[in-house]
Amino acid sequence: MATLMDSKSAGFKFSAKLGATRAILRAFGVFGDPFTRLLQGQEDPYPLYAKVRQRGPVHRSHLGTWVTGSHELGTRILRDRTLFLNREQGGVPGHEMMAEIPWNSSILGLDPPDHTRLRRLAQPAFGPRMISKYRVQVEKLCNGLLDELSTRDGFDLIEDFAGPLPLLVIGELLGVPEEYHDRFIRAGRKVGPVIDGVKSLKMARDFRGAVDDLDQVFTELIELRAKDPGDDLISRLTVANEEGKLSTEELLAFCTVLAVTGFETTTNLIGNAVLAMTGDRAQWDLLREDPDLAPRAVEETLRYDSPALQAQRVPHGDIALAGHHIRANSSVVVLIGAANRDPEVYDDPDRFDLTRENPAEHLSFSGGIHYCIGAPLARMEGETALRVLAERLPDLRVAGPVVRRSSPVISGCTRLPVSGTPG
Repeated sequence: MATLMDSKSAGFKFSAKLGATRAILRAFGVFGDPFTRLLQGQEDPYPLYAKVRQRGPVHRSHLGTWVTGSHELGTRILRDRTLFLNREQGGVPGHEMMAEIPWNSSILGLDPPDHTRLRRLAQPAFGPRMISKYRVQVEKLCNGLLDELSTRDGFDLIEDFAGPLPLLVIGELLGVPEEYHDRFIRAGRKVGPVIDGVKSLKMARDFRGAVDDLDQVFTELIELRAKDPGDDLISRLTVANEEGKLSTEELLAFCTVLAVTGFETTTNLIGNAVLAMTGDRAQWDLLREDPDLAPRAVEETLRYDSPALQAQRVPHGDIALAGHHIRANSSVVVLIGAANRDPEVYDDPDRFDLTRENPAEHLSFSGGIHYCIGAPLARMEGETALRVLAERLPDLRVAGPVVRRSSPVISGCTRLPVSGTPG
């Protein structure tokens, strides 16, 4: 009975906190603060990004967060080694509603020297040799997924292709055996959406169960790899764990966070690319006629419709940004989606253009020491997927209502029905 009462009490507290947070965001949004309105979630955030840029290189939102949509300033912030992920006393700001994700024990939530230590352990898995090796397998997986759809005259690109593909790839990288695939994919699909934030008590419960499932899967795999190591990331990290180079908690957190972020970015990259290019047939025709444009398609998609929309940094001492005094431990947010369409940097920034010449580097993989470790893998997966789609589905078209995520941190589709039978 006590356990049941405790559970109900926790549920009431969670619901109250969630309701209070939403009320605060709505109240500040009424006063015209574009950043606060962005935090409420927008299917099309770009008009609000323009309003952020109109307020100058950086400004303080009603919530106290310092915000920039400037490409130039955002680049400097992300590359600045004197800015950190955590407050000086510890803890990543803004992750209170996502406390069940092991951010602070993973590479995503650590600053040097721990961040440097973990990154060095994982880096070889994302090097040129391994990416070249994975490319063959990714192309095989792409064709295999399309083969399964060959008897259908349409399918959901997210559910049937862009979603399963990166989960299978990250499973290969980590060394998840085939007999674990169903458990791994089922749990991964429940954990991924929480990057947007926990939006209900049911979502929190489902997420907690999925995290427990992933922990169990990885615990079993770590035990297996300790006895029989292979050429996969779990094996390498397990050896490092046995040598005292990372703790068991860090190992489990690394696997879980890599599994979640490793497929969320790529799923949204593929979906966003197809949506942008099929919305402008001239762009899709360029790729269809020359599949070697796939790398350009990936980079333009990352600029035009970045899967990641925000990055956050924290100064441990008072600093100056664009003439403003920023106090220590303040939250500084770079709106990546806004910076990637900064008209000071990109000509005609709101147009998707495969022929865009020598564009400035986008910020979709962050920057500096926290530049996304999985960027080479995401790029390769996106390039391979788009190439295969263009070759096997040259007449690919959107064939029904598209459902986009309404999220302040992730841009992508949850539903993208398309027509065409893979050849």
